[in-house]
Amino acid sequence: MSEADSGRESDGGFANWTIQMRKGVLELCILKALSGGEWYGYALVKALVALPGVGVAEGSIYPLLARLKKQQLVTTRLEESSGGPARKYYQLTDAGRELAEEMTGYFQEMARGVESIGFHGESPPHSMG
Repeated sequence: MSEADSGRESDGGFANWTIQMRKGVLELCILKALSGGEWYGYALVKALVALPGVGVAEGSIYPLLARLKKQQLVTTRLEESSGGPARKYYQLTDAGRELAEEMTGYFQEMARGVESIGFHGESPPHSMG
């Protein structure tokens, strides 16, 4: 991380904003990953932790997976492992797949809106007050 990035993240406003962004995006990342097929829990956690910009801790992913299961957006299955404890695999339910599609569409629309703001060559609207 550069000194400029470090300085920005120490700023309370920016740090709080990035935390909120990460929380919102993490659920989308989990659903998008699972929309590609079943994942072994540990492999999913490692993939999410490695995502650039997401900056998520391993300990915050399993509670979110448990909540998604409770909401019937994901299902789990255990598979015996010869090298240790049984492995838990996660996959989307139909409801989870629908939510992933809705969230992806919304995220893309929002990103396009953010990218387009201020680039129309127009003056900003003025207050009428």
